Amino acid sequence: MVMSLDLKNKIEKARHNLHMLVEHNKGGLGHPDVIRQSMALDELINEYNRISRNHSRA
Repeated sequence: MVMSLDLKNKIEKARHNLHMLVEHNKGGLGHPDVIRQSMALDELINEYNRISRNHSRA
């Protein structure tokens, strides 16, 4: 599915950005930028799961 491939790429980019933010903030998982990026990644993963679940039901 093309949409899921695009979404997978967005997830991978968000995951990479999260890793870089954690590294930049010396492992500070509670830093506001890290939390924001983590939440953005969570939303992308939730969207992917919703699409996957709906696709498997069809």
